[in-house]
Amino acid sequence: MRKAIVFLLFTTYGFAQSVTKTINLLPDTGQNLSYTNTFGEDNDYTINVPSYINNGNGTITDNVTGLMWEQTDGGEMTIENAFIYADNLVLGGFSDWRLPNPMESFSILNHQNNNPAMNTTFFTASVAEYWWTNAFQAGDNTKVWCTNAGGGIGNKPKSETISAGGTFKFHVRAVRDIAAPTIIANHFTNNVNGTITDNLTQLIWQKVPNTSVLTWENALSYAENLALASATDWRLPNIKELQSLNDESTINPSVSTTFFPTIGARNYWSSTSLPNQTTKAWYCNTQFGITTYDTKTNSNYTICVRGNPAVLGLNSIDLKSKIKVYPNPFSSKITIENTAENETYQLCNEIGQYVFIGKNIENQDFSSLPKGNYFLRINGQTNPSIKLIK
Repeated sequence: MRKAIVFLLFTTYGFAQSVTKTINLLPDTGQNLSYTNTFGEDNDYTINVPSYINNGNGTITDNVTGLMWEQTDGGEMTIENAFIYADNLVLGGFSDWRLPNPMESFSILNHQNNNPAMNTTFFTASVAEYWWTNAFQAGDNTKVWCTNAGGGIGNKPKSETISAGGTFKFHVRAVRDIAAPTIIANHFTNNVNGTITDNLTQLIWQKVPNTSVLTWENALSYAENLALASATDWRLPNIKELQSLNDESTINPSVSTTFFPTIGARNYWSSTSLPNQTTKAWYCNTQFGITTYDTKTNSNYTICVRGNPAVLGLNSIDLKSKIKVYPNPFSSKITIENTAENETYQLCNEIGQYVFIGKNIENQDFSSLPKGNYFLRINGQTNPSIKLIK
């Protein structure tokens, strides 16, 4: 049985640590198959389903992050030429292209797919083995953070690409901001209750990780049974969520020790399995922040997460001042008034799974939906949302 997401008010304690926000929300990994009967694996939680638009001009819009991507990567080249390529790219009528940062590049990987771990319906498949980001390893400008076709991210020697005399294919894929990035004054907030809020992703983290190493199955169970800060909806993070904690500007560990003082340089399990080697799961090593994988029966550390960023901030009722949605609670039908009659609706449950996406929501019969809380978005608006009860 799935556990409800519990929304809590908490006291905050800030520490100045500004960060640039370029993504709206962190996309799900795309993993939609189950690899265990133990609840808590990646497939059991779907939050911010990957969603793209092919703009028909060589560009792809990511509806979750709000970024625009080059559909076909620019081919193999050195990191120096990759910067030049992105800075001079004119595509889709835009000239403000750039190299992605590591989180952005990792965000478009699809961990249900392999080689390439991408949605090739939207992104043109290539022979790339790696894709450059704009970040060098802290203290070592000979290594660059790169995502790879297998679904990982790591700090790779820039000399390994063919154009620099190496034997691997490092390609470039440029990105641009559709909306201007914003500056968040405090990357993290200490909630003074054993939890840390990441204000960039809106996720809430366990401040002190579990001190014992666990197998993957036991890590899933530990997270599902964790009770901390009056909340019981903790879970093992998927690999994108886990990677989002990484700070490429520091090493040993590569996560803020101001907010996570005991995290150390260790291997931390994610809930994401390898689709082509299902006895293995992804983990993040916090010495540098490399994501790789291990056999599930081996033991690694566990840090837990909670939160459904797609529907946080639901106390806002701005949409309700413009339209009328009734009845609430609803049983089978949802009626909406004062619309332009061409809106696209997204109805999702408490754990972020979409139960309806389309235009004619009033024609739908929701009798079969289980009782609970649902959240209605209109025309892709993620905040505010309208909370509905069944």
